Amino acid sequence: MSDADPADSSRTLELRVPEMDCPSCAGKVRNSLERLEGIDGIDPRVTSGRLVVAYDPTRTSESEIRERVRAAGYAIESAAAERSLSVPEMDCPSCATKVENALADVDGVGRIETRPATGRVAVETAPGTDVEPLVEAVESAGYEASSIADGDDGVAEPTAVWRSRRAVGTGVGAVLVAVGMVLQFGFPALDPTLGAIGGRSYALSQAAFVAAAAVAGAPILRNGYYSARNRSLDIDFLMGVGIVASVAAHHPFEGAMLAVLFSVAELLERFSMDRARDSLRELMELSPDTATVRREDGTEEEIPADDLEVGDRVVVRPGEKIPADGVVLEGSSAVDQSPITGESVPEDKEPGDEVFAGTILESGYLEVDVESAADDSTIARIVRTVEDAERERTDREQFVDRFASVYTPIVVVLAVAVAALPPLLTGASWNAWFLRGLTLLVIACPCAFVISTPVSVVSGITSAAKNGVLIKGGRHLEAVGESDVLAVDKTGTLTTGELSVTDVVPLEGADADEVLRRAGAVERRSEHPVARAIVDRAADRGLDPDGATVAAFEALTGTGVRADVDGTAHYVGKPDLFEGLADLEHTHATTDGGLTLESMGYETDSQCDREGCLDVLGEVVPDLEAEGKTVVVVGTEDGPIGVVAVADRVRPEAKWAVSRLQERGVRVVMLTGDNEGTARAIADGVGIEEYHAELLPDEKLELIRELKGESDEPRVAMIGDGINDAPALATADVGVAMGAAGTDTALETADVALMSDDLSRLPYLYALSRKATGVIRQNVWASLAVKAVLAAGAPFGIVTVIHAVVVGDMGMSLGVTGNAMRLAGVEPETPDEKALESD
Repeated sequence: MSDADPADSSRTLELRVPEMDCPSCAGKVRNSLERLEGIDGIDPRVTSGRLVVAYDPTRTSESEIRERVRAAGYAIESAAAERSLSVPEMDCPSCATKVENALADVDGVGRIETRPATGRVAVETAPGTDVEPLVEAVESAGYEASSIADGDDGVAEPTAVWRSRRAVGTGVGAVLVAVGMVLQFGFPALDPTLGAIGGRSYALSQAAFVAAAAVAGAPILRNGYYSARNRSLDIDFLMGVGIVASVAAHHPFEGAMLAVLFSVAELLERFSMDRARDSLRELMELSPDTATVRREDGTEEEIPADDLEVGDRVVVRPGEKIPADGVVLEGSSAVDQSPITGESVPEDKEPGDEVFAGTILESGYLEVDVESAADDSTIARIVRTVEDAERERTDREQFVDRFASVYTPIVVVLAVAVAALPPLLTGASWNAWFLRGLTLLVIACPCAFVISTPVSVVSGITSAAKNGVLIKGGRHLEAVGESDVLAVDKTGTLTTGELSVTDVVPLEGADADEVLRRAGAVERRSEHPVARAIVDRAADRGLDPDGATVAAFEALTGTGVRADVDGTAHYVGKPDLFEGLADLEHTHATTDGGLTLESMGYETDSQCDREGCLDVLGEVVPDLEAEGKTVVVVGTEDGPIGVVAVADRVRPEAKWAVSRLQERGVRVVMLTGDNEGTARAIADGVGIEEYHAELLPDEKLELIRELKGESDEPRVAMIGDGINDAPALATADVGVAMGAAGTDTALETADVALMSDDLSRLPYLYALSRKATGVIRQNVWASLAVKAVLAAGAPFGIVTVIHAVVVGDMGMSLGVTGNAMRLAGVEPETPDEKALESD
């Protein structure tokens, strides 16, 4: 059994396993399935709770696979398939409700997920259910629909808003209203003595208004009919009632204006929603459509990128997009990785380096070994995650929906009462109070109020994705900005997680290159991380430790290593190794020595004998160790010749990022399992005042709980590598993973993922989150305030139908959408070179 590319005879089974919501769960399911013969591939998708299994039907069956999943302790929700439909005109929650109600009546339909922000509907159906009944059901609700092919992650295509049938009808209606106004108000004003001609003008004007209401209001009346049939008290139903009631009550001018203005508002809203969808559409179109494959015989063939298989060799030329995740086999080039990581500076790629689908070759030529199928590439996982994020409803969104479900019926009842009660109870004018009731009816639908949160969330999440920050949902988008404490892991987060040489201090007349060359020659056979760092640094400087003759290599347990370099015995190890060499008598046994370097004096004599050099070490070694560095001494049996310091390097942007966060009022706390000295040195270096060292994983978890318990409403975020600190990341209010590009586990487990190892994205994440939270609040409260003012003014005749449509519906819908689009303008702040140098 292998997780490699399934054989041609394989079948694929997709199961919903909702309780499989963590990597540990996925591991148990995987282990259980691996006991079966004939399993060709296992793909547990933790984020969406789905399990995809490729299997050989001649060796195992669906029932056996289901049994193994249940044996692992997980229930399978259903065997339903998911169908996706494109419904471009479904651009608000009211539209979504009608579509849901229509689909709910189709046999075999289970869960329905409408996504107005992308114009898509996901429908779970029983096996064998055809897509045609689903399309017909959506069309019966008044919306055009089409099936989306499997593997197509695109959003609804933009519609030709200003050339649509509705736009033409609205334009004709507007012309008829203008003609009617001239006939009614223009001719009598020019000559009141026109008599019969004036009467005919008035009659013609009324006919023009009725015609305008019919032409411009036809789509509204049709949608209102579908709303009534689907038991949806939405804006189409309310507007339809308003238009019909206006004409029936001999107010055709008001009915015509209502039809024309509302149609204009709908067209503008659809145009704005297309603009809002553009950002997500751009993200989804990053991957190229085709790929050039080099076959074994050397020929090249252009095929659809979706048809690439693991193991294919693809050719990429300058200016082309890399079609799949893989590893460079041949060639070198600078690659623009901004579509994945958000980094503006291209990264040089050579054989052995990893590359991602959707990234762009700046120059050069690459041949890439494909390591993942199109639907499993990093960019595909990003797109799926962004789409999944749209499904998650924030607390504010749930509040808005609950409020709207109460608000709309109350205002409708109030509208009927305003229109009917004053004339019935006091004999007031039916005309005047009818118009006031009609105005309240228009105000009753909280369209702008309801879309205020989802359009902001989608705008913020897609903007972040294009800048290399993947946010799993609106809840996490808000949570980051609301957190006032950020717990930061040290290794791999503040530091690179890889040891490298930081200092070379020569003694005994040797120069730095000579010390490094000899140390590299001795350490070449060692697998210790410190040894690897020394060897790599020597190679980087072209010192070629392989050129030396090395013999008699030996590990000195607990202290270092020994080897003959060009016939002379050399030692590389802990500082106290050279204390014991005095007693070795040319044997290779080690001793404790007992000499404390910190107690020695220091003599600034670069030409030192054995004792003098040890004195120098007594000053140099403590200073380097105080900086959190690991110190090794290089020398011969005659004494040390130099010191090499190795450390996990602090990221260049770490201090800058920490300072920016602190300027925004974020309390930054460092957590590490490293020793106290190293932790203190790193914390001081990046400007963190509070740190906790020598922590085990469970102690990190407990510390997160303590931080959350320090205030009544604590908000604690944590950033780490997404794997080692998984318990602490899960316990924090929001967990942020570093360097998630190409990392399945980080993408699956983190609430937020920084696609590159770039801490400068952290201040951007906080800036975006806080601006998004502010935009959502502005949209919600502005919508409420405008509706409240209009509703208060309607019964007194201060607010008319025109005000209600232009301001309350069209104006606010455009306002909240435009305000949400501001989030696309939030750009990451990049530290300049001077700031990095000072850090």
